[in-house]
Amino acid sequence: MAAESDLQNLDATDTAKTAPVVSTRDRVLAAVLEHGPIAAAEIGKRLGLTAAAVRRHLDQLSADSLIEVKRIAGRASGAGRPARAYVVSRQGQTQIGNDYLNIATAALRQLQQVMGDDAVQDFAARRFDSMAQRYRAEVDAAPTLEGKVDALVEALNRDGFVASTRHIAQNHPNPAMHSMQICQGHCPIQDLAREFPEFCEQEAEVFAELLGVDVRRLSTMAAGGHVCTTHVPVGRLKVLAQQQAAQRGEQRQSVAPRRTIRVSTRKQEKSS
Repeated sequence: MAAESDLQNLDATDTAKTAPVVSTRDRVLAAVLEHGPIAAAEIGKRLGLTAAAVRRHLDQLSADSLIEVKRIAGRASGAGRPARAYVVSRQGQTQIGNDYLNIATAALRQLQQVMGDDAVQDFAARRFDSMAQRYRAEVDAAPTLEGKVDALVEALNRDGFVASTRHIAQNHPNPAMHSMQICQGHCPIQDLAREFPEFCEQEAEVFAELLGVDVRRLSTMAAGGHVCTTHVPVGRLKVLAQQQAAQRGEQRQSVAPRRTIRVSTRKQEKSS
């Protein structure tokens, strides 16, 4: 028993030695990456940090040019001033990981020069076809559109897109107004997509194919947005399904067979 206990303690020690240590600074950067534009107070609330600690790390990240401040109109911050919110800077996005992009961009430029714009479109389509194949079974397994969106986001997160969802107008009196937004806080090919927007277009087409509805891109980081945001009209599809179900019910009622009343021969003879 003692030997077994010593072995368990040794395993726990080895695990502690090999487990990656995530610094508070990295946690703050991850919060900005996933939820930006985000205010300092919201970061503190999410991470359980004091206001002083959040400001210290934000100042450090700003000094390293990894994040930048955005003034968000409509979020009043006293005296009618726009609120300060933080987003990951272009340098921060680059540092998070897209080392191969310079080579890829040069190769695509040459491909475009030799074979034309259609060649780049075909290349982007093939790249995202592999994404569709990897995600399809997981997304198809979800029984509802909301579930499919959540499954898609989980798959995107495994590939490092730092994705999340937001419900819009979920409690609106008109249920058709309910929508979901897929927000991607990191794009590993941001600089490439800035020069070749075909990659953004193909990604949106894959989302539409996987979800089975028309989606709309509201913003992309390649075009200067803080995040890549995709609009999914979940409420409109719900209302349409309800209307179709109601129509099918009406049709079944209209073609329902009439009940026939049979009078026995014995009763007929008796009455006569």
